[in-house]
Amino acid sequence: MTIYVNGSQRPKHILTYSLKEKFHQIGHVSSVGQMVSINAMDASVSLSFAQVVAEPSTRGFPFIGCLVKSGMVIWLRHGGNACPWDDDVGESALFTTGEGDSDDTDAESILNEPNAEPSTKEAHDLPTGVPFIKNNKAMTTIVDKSGVHTHIVKYCTCPEADAADIQLFNMGLFPVSFIEPKTAFTFDVLNDFLLDNLECGTSAMNYYSKLRRMTTSVFPHLVTDRYWELMRVARQWRKLKLLKWNGFGHEDKEVRPGDLALFCSACPQPGINVTLPAGGTAEDIDANNGSGRETPSWLYTRLLVMDGNFKAEHLHATNPADEEHLAIAKDAMQCSECNNHHAVNLANASRHRLEATGIGGCACARHGCFVPHAMVDFQKGERQMNMDYALCEALKLNTEGIRRVLTFYDVNCQYHKHLQDRIADSPLLKMHDELEITPGIGLWHVHGHQDSYYVRYASNFIQGAARIDGEIMETLWAPLNIISLAARGMGTPHRKECLDYQMNDCNFMKMIRMSGCLVYSVHESDSRDHTGKSLCRKYKEAMKGVADSNMAFERLDETADADKVKDWEAQERLAHEQWRHDSTAMDIYEVQLRKAPTRKQQELRLLTAQGRRPGDVRRRGAATWLAEGLAIEEAQVTLQIDVRKLGHRATDTQRLAIGR
Repeated sequence: MTIYVNGSQRPKHILTYSLKEKFHQIGHVSSVGQMVSINAMDASVSLSFAQVVAEPSTRGFPFIGCLVKSGMVIWLRHGGNACPWDDDVGESALFTTGEGDSDDTDAESILNEPNAEPSTKEAHDLPTGVPFIKNNKAMTTIVDKSGVHTHIVKYCTCPEADAADIQLFNMGLFPVSFIEPKTAFTFDVLNDFLLDNLECGTSAMNYYSKLRRMTTSVFPHLVTDRYWELMRVARQWRKLKLLKWNGFGHEDKEVRPGDLALFCSACPQPGINVTLPAGGTAEDIDANNGSGRETPSWLYTRLLVMDGNFKAEHLHATNPADEEHLAIAKDAMQCSECNNHHAVNLANASRHRLEATGIGGCACARHGCFVPHAMVDFQKGERQMNMDYALCEALKLNTEGIRRVLTFYDVNCQYHKHLQDRIADSPLLKMHDELEITPGIGLWHVHGHQDSYYVRYASNFIQGAARIDGEIMETLWAPLNIISLAARGMGTPHRKECLDYQMNDCNFMKMIRMSGCLVYSVHESDSRDHTGKSLCRKYKEAMKGVADSNMAFERLDETADADKVKDWEAQERLAHEQWRHDSTAMDIYEVQLRKAPTRKQQELRLLTAQGRRPGDVRRRGAATWLAEGLAIEEAQVTLQIDVRKLGHRATDTQRLAIGR
């Protein structure tokens, strides 16, 4: 028999390869039933399970087989050699027919569906050349990126040997059961599934269907179904990765809400990336030269954007105990005093068979990072009680000492009016008393409001907001909607874990791209293919924009009257002082447009002005005389146009109309 592995022909030998693509000759095969061992120590990092293509002497075409049919056995520990404490090292368990054996391969597999019929497929019933063996208790199912494989795995039974699951972990395999593992997933396939789920939105069902077709494209339905096991193990793997990435891998400490999530590294977080002035005042004394300098208030301002997403629906019911705030909170039925906004008028719109009609939350308004522990489900529409909980949780994250928060919300004109009263009435919602919240509306949504709201809530007129649109959360929903469809029918905990992992990965990609130009080489710095704009480039653009704006403002200031400039500056200071309590104070920025008077209004004005002049009464009708003259001139122009339309063959009716 001739064996082909990766295109190389080696007669009467069986080959396997590790992840590094180093070929290792296992041994000479004299008969199909001979025992062959693989060095598990060389494959401790990750395994690749190769299929073999054999060419029988009676056929003119090759067929696909698997290494286990040629006698390969995977021995754990002892350098790939048989364990000296193992009594069964013969060939009796290699190729049993599986008659009477169950297809349950794990201790947890007994919890199958109650109405499921037992499998009648036996090992010898499979088509010739299928690269796996079914219904054999001696086999262990191993799911890898290359497909689903069956192998004989022998564990070390020495007195000091680790448990079976630990031996599989050391080999780079994640067991489905920790008691009697008969199914395992490689670390590579779990990492590959999580990456596909992040970037492509691939569901577990579609991913495992791909693995079945990669195993055998002709009989994918005969491949062992491990879809449910993949979902459970992937959730465990995801949790372990988060614990490891966030410093919980080697310490037994309590995981608090938000500890497994990343947040914006550029937003002010006291004690992490910024040190507040002593005493919380705006005066910061320079420790180096002792000179006092005024600290700008925007430097310690937290900018948040709030929004809802109705694509992330959920079908199943949740645990009512997790919704304590919603059970006792009273929803405020508030009619919109602005235009008809769906977020206000449809806040109590419910849909049948939907446990959650969408999600809402908060994100960093400047850099677009989701705030940990600040996402909520909508039981009906985008109600204020849901967004109140999200905002209060967002303001708990590293905000000690911060006194000002700028929030952008599509319906802030209505939402912010009674915010403090709703928080005070709820026993579960808390907010610092000294915290000052400045409401704003995104530059795109603000044009859907009344015209007067533009100067009251647009970021262009808010001190410290700088150049920001307040609409960045709309861009965050787009990639999240890809996975929302797959999460629609998940269980409540699974859906939350999936969405949290997507948002955390979004925050991670934002963080590594913020200062991306610092790690680019000189040759790459001129490239335009970088995803997003880094903070360094944004800073350069901002500095150039400030210089251009100052130059344009100075030219305008030179042409304006000095007294008017002083008056305008005084009005501006007064408006910003009163705006915190009365938003109508910003109406001074509204453009004052006056319509031009009509001809009749102008005639009345002239008559009134002329009637007051001393002189003869006959001269008081000059305005009327001028108006009549203009009317006669307009009639002449109209008559000329009508005559030109008659042409050379005008009818009597047309001529009569002109004569009249």
